[in-house]
Amino acid sequence: MSDKIKVIDLFSGCGGLSYGFAKAGYEVVLGIDNWKDAIMTFEHNHKQAKGIVADLSIERPKEISERTKTKKADIIIGGPPCQGFSIAGKRQVEDERNKLYKAFVDFVKYFNPKAFVMENVPNIVSMGNGIVKENILADFRKLGYFVTYKILMSSDFGVPQNRKRAVFVGLKNNKEFIFPVPTQKNRYNAADAISDLPEYSLNDGSEYSEAPKSFYQKFIRRNSSGVFNHEITNHSEQTVDIVSLVPDGGNYKDLPAKLQKTRKVNIAWTRLSSKRPSFTIDTGHRHHFHYRFNRVPTVRESARIQSFPDEFIFLGSKTSQYKQVGNAVPPLLAKVLAETLKKYL
Repeated sequence: MSDKIKVIDLFSGCGGLSYGFAKAGYEVVLGIDNWKDAIMTFEHNHKQAKGIVADLSIERPKEISERTKTKKADIIIGGPPCQGFSIAGKRQVEDERNKLYKAFVDFVKYFNPKAFVMENVPNIVSMGNGIVKENILADFRKLGYFVTYKILMSSDFGVPQNRKRAVFVGLKNNKEFIFPVPTQKNRYNAADAISDLPEYSLNDGSEYSEAPKSFYQKFIRRNSSGVFNHEITNHSEQTVDIVSLVPDGGNYKDLPAKLQKTRKVNIAWTRLSSKRPSFTIDTGHRHHFHYRFNRVPTVRESARIQSFPDEFIFLGSKTSQYKQVGNAVPPLLAKVLAETLKKYL
């Protein structure tokens, strides 16, 4: 029997949060998501874990426990969608859309873990003048957890991306979790992350075309046999012509007036900056471009910016892979949290 700390990842997606926990020495036993592609990627990269496709608004913890033969969880982690938390302020606990959040609470109640880690969008803390946050704290306090929360900036912890996440940590032993302090004085920028990857596509498993150019690249490449998920997007001639007018770190405001409205969203024609951490990587909607090349970043480049190591391989269609990357929690941020949490268990 393994004496490692056992983790269940709810709403796991492809497994960014649990990958960080695995790298910190935890044993991820189960990942659950309702999206098959994400679970395929999860299982491919979490060899010891079981991944299952399940709708947690319907399936109860007891059913999942029996179906997967999972009897024990020391920690439950995950990011339940919280659409039912009204920004207007009044949270309807029985709102249909809150079923997924309530499923997370139910899993914690059923498995009674030593701790839980729940992450979400940063504005969950301020929604409804704090009513949502207070309800979350109250729900878990009723189950006997001492809960603390904080909004963390990923670039403070070695991720080359300014991505904020709200994190709630609950401990059963009546201890207060003190969040990690930033580990990164000099934040990694987009060039630190991806400058060694070429302008053109590489077949999966290809050798690297260049030596690593930064400490971050050495770190992110260290266990990989080659490059995967580096297939470029071919844009129209017009798109290439327009984006070629935008400088490194620039956006639509750098274009001639007649071109500024060619796309109707204010994030359109935005280039990464080679000198700063990336903006938040999203699920692949083709408005953000490489700081140098006249194309959007590849899945691998996006994954690097999310701090996925090159050994982590994404499965499914290219569109699906982009979505998996964009939905994930940066593994490096997760690892720092997991290492800090160990001290309390």
